[in-house]
Amino acid sequence: MTNRLADAISPYLRSHAENPVDWQPWSAAAFDEARARDVPVLVSIGYSTCHWCHVMARESFSDPAIAAYLNANFVSIKVDREEHPDVDASYLAAAGAFTQNLGWPLNVFVTPAGRPFYAGTYSPPAPMPGHPAFREVLAAVTDAWTTRRDAVEDSAAGLAEALAQAAPAAEAGELPGQDRLAESVDLLATAEDPVYGGFGGAPKFPASPALALLLDRDDGRDLALRTLKRLGATPLRDPVEGGFFRYAVNRDWSEPHYERMLYDNAQLLELYTRAWMLTGDAWARLVSEGLVRFLGEVLQLPGGGFASAQDSESTVDGVRVEGGYYALDEDTRHEQVPPALDTKMLTGWNGLAIGALALAGSAFGDDIALTLARRAADRLLQLHRREDGALVRASIDGRLSSAVATLEDYGMLAAGLLDLATATGEVSYAVAARELVDRTLPDPASVVFVAPEGADPVLTGHGLDLATDPSEGAYPSGLSAVAAAAWRLYLVTGAARYRQAATAAMVRLVGAGSLNPLAFGAALRLVNALTSPVRQLVVVTPASTPGAGVTPPGGLVDTARRRNGLVAVVTEEQGREWAAAGFELFADRGVRDGVPTAYQCRDFVCRLPVTQAADLV
Repeated sequence: MTNRLADAISPYLRSHAENPVDWQPWSAAAFDEARARDVPVLVSIGYSTCHWCHVMARESFSDPAIAAYLNANFVSIKVDREEHPDVDASYLAAAGAFTQNLGWPLNVFVTPAGRPFYAGTYSPPAPMPGHPAFREVLAAVTDAWTTRRDAVEDSAAGLAEALAQAAPAAEAGELPGQDRLAESVDLLATAEDPVYGGFGGAPKFPASPALALLLDRDDGRDLALRTLKRLGATPLRDPVEGGFFRYAVNRDWSEPHYERMLYDNAQLLELYTRAWMLTGDAWARLVSEGLVRFLGEVLQLPGGGFASAQDSESTVDGVRVEGGYYALDEDTRHEQVPPALDTKMLTGWNGLAIGALALAGSAFGDDIALTLARRAADRLLQLHRREDGALVRASIDGRLSSAVATLEDYGMLAAGLLDLATATGEVSYAVAARELVDRTLPDPASVVFVAPEGADPVLTGHGLDLATDPSEGAYPSGLSAVAAAAWRLYLVTGAARYRQAATAAMVRLVGAGSLNPLAFGAALRLVNALTSPVRQLVVVTPASTPGAGVTPPGGLVDTARRRNGLVAVVTEEQGREWAAAGFELFADRGVRDGVPTAYQCRDFVCRLPVTQAADLV
């Protein structure tokens, strides 16, 4: 049986196309059918490289009897959480009312009006301690729908109202100060696992946003470096191909869940590159170079850009297993078919990779990393930017998804383009980044970011769209991402509106809320930047290609590229192009005595230019 997922953009949806379940894609039509049939809706959310999604697909969604029951009593919708992050975020927030064990697959039972009334994650085919069989779950939901309809509707309506009221309101306030940020660092120090590294017990995740905050702060840097060094030596890292797995089941980082996500590896590349910039330690460079290799040789797509993930499962010697491929050495791996890629190209996650590769390319003088970043940027700007400037959320093999682009896409891509621009000196990338951020600030009188294409229309129709999705344990939330991009724009333009918008966004997100760094790592990192002295470093060279190639070790350019904060290296001609395009930081910058010249600035007030590395402060 082929259902309505066969022609989907998402590989995850297409993997369910031959299920006997009459799956439908996310659409208003599916809810219309449920209303006409007077049945509830199963919204099942997952992603292509999710191990337990595969397991439930084999055990339950491929079972003819379970499928027949679903088809008779429900309308079933399958959602790729990576293609529709807003749908996932809304239903994940709702699912928290029913279970604390949140994860994927996420199975949410909703009314024809889209309002959730029950949710769970993986359900086995036969009952287990603490886990009823999936067929028992379906029967209980059907019984509630048919015999206690009023109670179900009332509960769903109450939950929808609670979710709407929980959305953060834009209120006047102040940013958390440095003293409160120090408290967040103390929380991370308390949560550190002193034996195996990382934070908390099991399961264990890299917690990249929190580590980025720590690296930015004097009082957290040692903890970050210690954690990164340990993490790079654990089973979470594949030493053969250089990539990191998503998380580990056990406290000692053993038994990884073997999917490898673009967002994890992009953020970790930034972290390990910055660790090397701070310390010069060989371990940091080794891991960084492995990550560049993994992105280029495993996740890179033929036309440029990167796949969203690599599967946790593959077939080894004719047997389908999770992780078996990664237990093989390099020579033996060549004899096996590697785990499949989810070749869906996501705009936001590719933006993370572009920024990390630009930083690594600049810091290490690595032309390969810079080429990877350029190819991805050029591919996205050519394919994922419509004629009117609007972004596309996702594509696969050149086919564009109809999913709405989010603030995550605008912010992450803009930030990545700015990093590439300052690493290469090519102002066109900075101009594109400014255009993207400006689309999220369409009202000249406002400093409130808005998603240019609006919320998902089906969610909006059900009153379930979240005004702000604050979740950023694994990677920055959309609001944090676009605010960080705006802040970087302020650093090169001097336009106060970008700083004001970034500040207002962070007041809204964490001004009166929790300062838990594992939940708000990216936001707190930006708050730290907004409440710290602003330092900018521009190096102007007479060379033709400042953003590529190896520079003399210990020279001015080499030393500058290893500095944290905003560092831009441009030729004199490029500097004039930046200034002409409205980037105030580059105005009146030139070389002295025909050699590279550095301008060290604080809040756009610059010291006298220097030409010797020893004079950098």
